[in-house]
Amino acid sequence: MTAALRNYQERMRRVLDYIDRHLDADLDLETLSGVAAFSRFHFHRQFTAIFGLSVHRYVQLARMKRASYRLAFADAQSVTDIAMDAGYDAPDAFARAFRQRFGQSPSSFRNSPEWEPWLVAFGPLEDARSKLMQKTFTPDDVKIRDVPSTRVAIMEHRGDPATLGDSIRRFIAWRKAAGLHPRTSPTFNVWRSERRPSSPAAYSTDLCVGTDRPIEADGEDIRAGEIPGGRCAVLRVVGYTDNLEPAALYLYRDWLPASGEEARDFPIYCQRLSFFPEVPEHETVADVFLPLK
Repeated sequence: MTAALRNYQERMRRVLDYIDRHLDADLDLETLSGVAAFSRFHFHRQFTAIFGLSVHRYVQLARMKRASYRLAFADAQSVTDIAMDAGYDAPDAFARAFRQRFGQSPSSFRNSPEWEPWLVAFGPLEDARSKLMQKTFTPDDVKIRDVPSTRVAIMEHRGDPATLGDSIRRFIAWRKAAGLHPRTSPTFNVWRSERRPSSPAAYSTDLCVGTDRPIEADGEDIRAGEIPGGRCAVLRVVGYTDNLEPAALYLYRDWLPASGEEARDFPIYCQRLSFFPEVPEHETVADVFLPLK
């Protein structure tokens, strides 16, 4: 890749980061072309040619994704406030746009999200980001740490990954009721299958929160467990942590064979250190752990 091409792509990355940081601002073409240091007369076509989306649609999707997360996972925020934060002047306009995109009203989505249409709706946004947001890792990014064992409460998700959002909602509601806030009780995901197994029914992951308290399930399928301590290769991922598969693949495919280490008999897992939409997507942080002998 030439230096000129790298510079060009970096300028476009700056635009995506700026949009994420300023979703509440007026993200007009003049502002964004200035961030990229491109002519405003050509910037719109350049953006569309690279990302497959117009600037306007990209911003709409980014705002709508944040709004949908708030509807699903932030009960304290009203639909009206979420609509305003998404750039709509009135809740009715937001509701029409939301229904058109997801086939549900905002209130219906808050009460019972249908995740498959949601995944389809945001496919273009994820495709656009993947154009330039592919993370590259080096051996220097991997740290070997002695990790203490952690007692956890576990909610298992088994089956189609398209329904994972329902398990996450239930898990968040349970941990809120239990007083296990992410700031004081660490959050882990233990991956017991591939991200996209050959059969969706084979998908398997554990949603975990660290706690030494006795587990009170309160009607949910919650059990006590432990993430065992020991040596781990740890790879930190900053930004766009929805998909941590590239980090896991790097550890398995590239780092482990070259390291001389051997994997321990426990699945690869992650600890989520910050969460969208509490922070912008490009500021989310997760550590990926590969247990070692």
